[in-house]
Amino acid sequence: MSDTMDRLTGAATLEEVQRIVRTTARFSLAAHGATLVLLDGDLCYYADEDSMSPLWKGQRFPAVNCISGWAMRNRQTVAIRDIRFDSRIPQEAYRPTFVRSLVMAPILRPEPLGAIGCYWAVPHTATPAETATLQSLAEVAGEALERFPEGLPSRGFVN
Repeated sequence: MSDTMDRLTGAATLEEVQRIVRTTARFSLAAHGATLVLLDGDLCYYADEDSMSPLWKGQRFPAVNCISGWAMRNRQTVAIRDIRFDSRIPQEAYRPTFVRSLVMAPILRPEPLGAIGCYWAVPHTATPAETATLQSLAEVAGEALERFPEGLPSRGFVN
């Protein structure tokens, strides 16, 4: 993780931070896809992704209907072995994708800023090491993202 921290510290643009985060997440967890989600008021903005096929890059979803929003609101990482059997998953958004399993870690600074998600095309139980890796990446990603406030959407949940 120290190499990733060094690369994020040296990143000159928000786009470079996003690229480092998404590629590191996917590679580190041997996932079929990874995404960087930013909180935009009541919405989850899928800012970037590294995936075997397109997911939701550039789209916004209500945080209350989104697993990344759930992770941010509950301030905890969530791992789901099979998304078809979890009521927190908006099935209509996932049905056209390859995603079958996921782990989503919130980026907290100290309030929610976003989340990092990793996805698998098969049922996958995230290991404690995978979960810890994603949580560590979320922590250092938050530090890096905050260096570019002008590029971040509005922060915080609207009540």
